[in-house]
Amino acid sequence: MCGIAGWVDLKGKLTDEENTIRAMTGTLSRRGPDEEGFWQSDHVLLGHRRLVVVDPEGGKQPMVLRDGGDTYVIVYNGELYNTEDLRAELKARGHAFESWSDTEVLLHAYAEWKEDCASRLNGIFAFAVWDTKKERVFLARDRIGVKPLFYAQRGGALIFASELKALLKHPAVSPKLSGEGLSEILALGPARTPGHGVFEGVNELRPGCSMLFDRDGAKINKFWSLESRPHEDDFDKTVEKVRELVLDSVTRQLVSDVPLCVLLSGGLDSSAIAAIASDVYKKERNEKIRTFSIDYVDNDKNFRPSDFQPNSDAPWVKIVSDYLGTDHESCLIDTPELTNALFPAVVARDLPGMTDVDSSLLLFSRWIKERATVGLSGECADEVFGGYPWFYKKAEARTFPWSQHLDARIKMFSPELIDLVKPRDYVAARYEEALGEVPRYNGDTPEEDRMRELFYLNLTRWMPTLLDRKDRMSMYWGLELRVPYCDHRIVEYVWNIPWAMKYYNEREKGLLRLALKGLLPEDVLWRKKSPYPKTHNPNYIEALKTLTLKMLSGKSEPILPFINVENVKELALTMTRDTNIPWFGQLMNAPQMLAYLLQVDFWLREYKVTVE
Repeated sequence: MCGIAGWVDLKGKLTDEENTIRAMTGTLSRRGPDEEGFWQSDHVLLGHRRLVVVDPEGGKQPMVLRDGGDTYVIVYNGELYNTEDLRAELKARGHAFESWSDTEVLLHAYAEWKEDCASRLNGIFAFAVWDTKKERVFLARDRIGVKPLFYAQRGGALIFASELKALLKHPAVSPKLSGEGLSEILALGPARTPGHGVFEGVNELRPGCSMLFDRDGAKINKFWSLESRPHEDDFDKTVEKVRELVLDSVTRQLVSDVPLCVLLSGGLDSSAIAAIASDVYKKERNEKIRTFSIDYVDNDKNFRPSDFQPNSDAPWVKIVSDYLGTDHESCLIDTPELTNALFPAVVARDLPGMTDVDSSLLLFSRWIKERATVGLSGECADEVFGGYPWFYKKAEARTFPWSQHLDARIKMFSPELIDLVKPRDYVAARYEEALGEVPRYNGDTPEEDRMRELFYLNLTRWMPTLLDRKDRMSMYWGLELRVPYCDHRIVEYVWNIPWAMKYYNEREKGLLRLALKGLLPEDVLWRKKSPYPKTHNPNYIEALKTLTLKMLSGKSEPILPFINVENVKELALTMTRDTNIPWFGQLMNAPQMLAYLLQVDFWLREYKVTVE
């Protein structure tokens, strides 16, 4: 895993702009703490920061390939899980390799198949290839959007990078917000509209898309999309196929030349990954897989069950670890460090985020990095297989199901902000826009059509928020976290499975549970879904109250024009652990609303954001 940056200007010379690409690339040093590399010509500057995972010597970047009369240069962030399959096919076509790195395989794949190479890749990736002969750059991003890639067009130039902070180091890119950008942050946030870079004139290449940039400008092509069609396998065959795909995905993602671990919560998704990884490590290496979990000081005393979080993870982690015989350790986080990490988490994400859900993963990632460089995580099984309550409980309104309580959020806004961004209209428009993208199938019943909508919303609007979190919090410490349930083959296959099969036994992810039978104890296999663990310590609420009241008492805090100070103050003064404002997802309640406003205030100030 790495960080990439680039500047292509085919109408002007960049020979004196080395300092700019160095500054852009320098902001990505945490993503790639091991090596730095640059490549330049009259019209192109490329920068790379590397995290060494496979082939320390052979994977250095930018990498150059001279193929006949053509020369190609690549900068790449990601991991390919079908590297050896591609290498064998390319060798059969006459290609020769000097290393075992996936970077070299990807570069040869581009030389062989040009823009069609992206559709042949199984992995998580964002890369750029400069073709010196044709004077064009090709960019591509993985199908699910696990790896980020932002860009800005300025005049006849294209500027791109793995993170927003790198783009902002370019003199032509500034942290300006329009009303639309404000709406993204305050009405939709921490979710984002696909492709939206929040800052004015900044975009993110959408998942499954590529871009070709030459003297005629930029052309974007969608090389992958979900296709709706009849599901032809019977139930037994479907169960068998799901099991086969999950086993294969996890096994492929165990490739690493550096220490690897599994993040274990004791829930179905992570426990299944741990079971598969443990079996492979025992058979192929005669080693125990390392598993790591997260918990919070005094959670054993303060935990209260709810519909969303029915039981604590800690006892289940022990059950799974003991059953599999893993080498297990637990990271324990205390309230002060969790609170303090709210603001570095903004820097990691470059945007206000999922508050303590982000900051806890930031701290957990730092702790893991001291023990491993690669981890496998159970993220995204809920989006792919239907694990959230909003899949099987009737929604209160036709809107994003994780954001049912927009009014509670708007209550925190100033009248001026409400007049400016019209948050209800903005969210409604974005919701309808999303529904307009759903690939329909004429054979669906109205009920199946609605389930297809829900899955599409989750895969394209909710899941990216979690993937952003996973990538930025982990890569801030140079930790690569892989997500086996995001294998595009799993997503494609499960997309067309009828809801009645997915909801087997009237249980969330019932199909997946049945497919994984035999890998885990029955009580773990059928344990009710419990989301990512968060703190239940009342000290966290008190810390947020103190910080919020301090923010509200200031005179120059940049957030003040955008919020209703009295309403925010009332919430801070009256909030208890039972105050119920589930304004975003399952984990972001009243305390997280205050924390989000604190993050917005910090972000506006730290990034010197201007609003036009």
